[in-house]
Amino acid sequence: MTSQEILKQYWGYDNFRPLQTEIIQSVVDGRDTLALMPTGGGKSLCFQVPAMMSEGICIVISPLIALMQDQVEQLKRRGISAVGIYSGMHKNQIDITLDNCIYGDIKFLYVSPERLQTKIFIERAKQMKINLLAIDEAHCISQWGYDFRPPYTKISEFRKLLPPVPMIALTATATEEVKKDIIAKLELNHPQIFQQSFARANLSYSAFKEDDKERRLMKILQNVQGSAVVYVRNRRRTQEVSDMLNKYNVQSTFYHAGLNAAERTKRQENWIKNRVRVIVATNAFGMGIDKPDVRSVIHLDLPDTLEAYYQEAGRGGRDGEKAYAVALFNKSDIDGLEKNVIQTYPPIELIRRTYQCLGNVFQLAVGAGEFASYDFDLIEFQRRFDLPPTDTYFALKILENQGFIQLSEGFKNTSKLMFRVDNRELYDFQLRNPKYDSFIKMLLRIYGGELFGTFLNISETNIAKAFSIPVNEIETWLLNLEKFNLLIYDKQKDKPQLTYLTPRYDVRELPLQELEIKNRKERDLQKAKAVKHYVEHPNRCRTQLLLEYFNEISDSECGVCDNCLKKKKQNKEVVEDKSQDELTRLKIKELLKNGAMSVQLITQIMQPVNQSKFQELIREMIGFEEIAFDGEGRLSLR
Repeated sequence: MTSQEILKQYWGYDNFRPLQTEIIQSVVDGRDTLALMPTGGGKSLCFQVPAMMSEGICIVISPLIALMQDQVEQLKRRGISAVGIYSGMHKNQIDITLDNCIYGDIKFLYVSPERLQTKIFIERAKQMKINLLAIDEAHCISQWGYDFRPPYTKISEFRKLLPPVPMIALTATATEEVKKDIIAKLELNHPQIFQQSFARANLSYSAFKEDDKERRLMKILQNVQGSAVVYVRNRRRTQEVSDMLNKYNVQSTFYHAGLNAAERTKRQENWIKNRVRVIVATNAFGMGIDKPDVRSVIHLDLPDTLEAYYQEAGRGGRDGEKAYAVALFNKSDIDGLEKNVIQTYPPIELIRRTYQCLGNVFQLAVGAGEFASYDFDLIEFQRRFDLPPTDTYFALKILENQGFIQLSEGFKNTSKLMFRVDNRELYDFQLRNPKYDSFIKMLLRIYGGELFGTFLNISETNIAKAFSIPVNEIETWLLNLEKFNLLIYDKQKDKPQLTYLTPRYDVRELPLQELEIKNRKERDLQKAKAVKHYVEHPNRCRTQLLLEYFNEISDSECGVCDNCLKKKKQNKEVVEDKSQDELTRLKIKELLKNGAMSVQLITQIMQPVNQSKFQELIREMIGFEEIAFDGEGRLSLR
């Protein structure tokens, strides 16, 4: 099938967006490719379509579980076979998934960059017929970027273990330094580079200094109808702002990573389907959300970087219709930009102490624990070891950025179940253990024979209704059957997970890159200053400011941002003033045709609204020798 036929059959579109055709052709030709396209520009199709055009499987490397899960589900809904491997999955489930990628008809395998370093994945990947490597959010490979992920730097090593296969790297936000870093660290071979302009003609950017930001928010929502996202910095504030909006009859919900998976999904769906108009969220919201009709994106709190701002603001107007991106700030926000950066870099001693305490709480021996996942209660961890709350959180984030651990909130994944025995062994068990017989039969009635050898999503609630007993008893029955080695019960995890990405180090030998941490801190401070420069600039076109940050120089102004509109208004006022002045000049000359007059008499006849401006105009006319004083001190025509 041609790319056009695949686009129509699976996505229902008649035509590609700008640059998509050229990027897809580059990949089909077997060229390494770097694609820089703004948020909402259709990056995913640039690797999904060419992968569908050739035999084999495309491995997609992506940094966020939520993003991977979203794309896997979207592909499945279109009838395309796709799977993902995430930290926290049961090892048997990972094993079966990898086997299906080798022997089944899977077209897309989504993995995190950390997964590429595991022996089991490397060995299985060598047996797969891979047709493409796609690196999503490729800016994560660069320390100059805003979301550096060390495991991204290992991707080129993984590629060398495979037969020759093209690679495509994609990102929405990359400065010139980041672009060079992507090419160098992925070792792209003479890549074709495609860069769409970062300008968004339909998106109006504004930044307003505002002490009463909630009042201004209400005004914006009254003036701009339609769906909206409001970004704030912390979880508590999401609910406060949402409650305020609901109080004033603006249908709103709130979203942050602390909500359980079911609740996050429900709120997200309610907003996507326009059951609520506004979603108030932290930056945990938005990745992979493809809602085209967002009319306004409002930042009540400033993001830490212009990259983050551009991505979040870019969620507005994906349908090509007019949309508004508004940043509201006050003096406290500006002062806090650099303070926030400094706070995210706790002392090295605390980072090492935090790592040591992790080993203690999980009772993990030195050299053990690679890719082991644990339920992790941050509050309890801090209390148990008397660690400072904020500093400890950021110490964990640095350990994550340095590639030692991975932190994730509770997954969207439902519980999963698989029988590890065949029909005959199961029947023997039922004969020997009659008290479990009816329960096993009921499981098979609900989920069928696919339970043998395949992990299926299950609902303990539905099973409990069918069996007429409480949910906690269903969980107990399943756990008991697991103890008999009859099945594998992968219970949904409600708590955040912490996964070790390396064997545990002796804390004295923990290879922290201290110089790298110091350099990143300095770069982050520069990024904070760039945000300050952007929002405080009094007259420069906002789009030009953003483009310049991404090394795209443009002489043309957008004409729709707050600064451009302010200039238009000022120019209009100047033109109107000039027209009024010219009319006044003509009137003065008409009066003086009848003979010389004193300034006082002319003023009395003309009755100007602004006396001082009128006198200034008379001085100008004298200076240009249009009129002059006669010997008696009266004005007359020259």
